[in-house]
Amino acid sequence: MTLARHPTKLGYSDIRKAARLSVAPMMDWTDRHCRYLHRQLSRQTLLYTEMVTSPALVRGGALQLLDHHPSEHPVALQLGGSDPVELAKAARLGVEAGYDEINLNVGCPSDRVQSGTFGAVLMTQPGLVADCVAAMRAAVDVEVTVKCRIGVDEQNPEEVLPEFLSRVGAAGCGRFIIHARKAWLQGLSPKENREIPPLDYDLVLRMKGMFGGLHLSVNGGITDLDQALAFLDAGLDGVMVGRAAYHQPADILCRADRLIWGQGTDSDPVEVVLQMQGYIAEHIAGGGRLHQVTRHMLGLFAGTPGARQWRRILSEGASRPGADFALVRQALDAVQEARAQAVA
Repeated sequence: MTLARHPTKLGYSDIRKAARLSVAPMMDWTDRHCRYLHRQLSRQTLLYTEMVTSPALVRGGALQLLDHHPSEHPVALQLGGSDPVELAKAARLGVEAGYDEINLNVGCPSDRVQSGTFGAVLMTQPGLVADCVAAMRAAVDVEVTVKCRIGVDEQNPEEVLPEFLSRVGAAGCGRFIIHARKAWLQGLSPKENREIPPLDYDLVLRMKGMFGGLHLSVNGGITDLDQALAFLDAGLDGVMVGRAAYHQPADILCRADRLIWGQGTDSDPVEVVLQMQGYIAEHIAGGGRLHQVTRHMLGLFAGTPGARQWRRILSEGASRPGADFALVRQALDAVQEARAQAVA
């Protein structure tokens, strides 16, 4: 599958169409190498950066955090912050770097995020979130979106979430991604916050009934495309997939263009590996290491013959000095041999 490069700064209708399926922003995972791989698997799926804090960009000048490959589009920048003026400046930097959407993190429950007064703790301050959205909307010409929880701690989601959507929506946010779990800011780790609080998909569906004019995507616990299609059929505008898209990327993304958008043919993980050769060679030539790319490729053949050999060869060899695409080719040969033996 050969991918055409998308223009930057997609219009609202185009980015919303892409948002029918998206890959969640995940710290330490959805870096530019991961996103490049995912784009080879699906032309249409909306991709998100890891969260980038507005202080890092505006005060720290860490503009390298905005680096991305032209073929990643459609791609959104997720920002973390709570200062409307600073977020507006950071959003402007993101648009200047070419991102198609600016997303505000109102869902991350980590201690580090709380200490900066952003992430899920902002669910308790919808007025401040509204101010942040309004400032960013005034600063950029792309869509500004919010990724949130259904509530935090002892909040009643039935009361909190409608108020949050109403106030932030009135400030100019027309699209929300709702992680259908509460976040517990005390007592649970970030990992536990992704797994322990119960999912309330019905609440998200009710929000779509209450706020028909908003574009609402659901996030949390979604593990396959059948689930995603069921949510879309139920009336939601989009579905965001997190860990499943990272650990089993082929299962989620190879059929996505055909099943979610009715476009194109399924991509082949073997072909995608071969397509990564030029990217990997360019990365190494620029001083990068093979494992920086291949660590995102370990789950590419999950659940199929040869998956264990693929992971072992890359895990053991990709960090060694001088490792290059020849190692990836060796791992791919092991997959193809295992496939042939399984058929025989």
